[in-house]
Amino acid sequence: MSGKVIICRCNDVTVEEIEALIDEGVTDIEEIKRLLRIGMGPCQGRTCIPLVMAILARKTGKKPDEIPLPRARVPIRPVRVEVLVGGDDE
Repeated sequence: MSGKVIICRCNDVTVEEIEALIDEGVTDIEEIKRLLRIGMGPCQGRTCIPLVMAILARKTGKKPDEIPLPRARVPIRPVRVEVLVGGDDE
């Protein structure tokens, strides 16, 4: 066991990685999301985004409600559900 605390289980992002970025001056949650891919796995950030926001608030001295949620991005082209779940051969 490595003793590392995983924040984003989908992409194996640790507390240490998040804190290192914040210490380097990256305090925008959108940028953290792009750099570490938090919130981009199968759970879509249901677990990790609130945890990252708490870490960001603690490290920057902001209140969690002062940190905007990352923006959700919809597909550019509509996709039928059957394609996403593998029920269509397209």
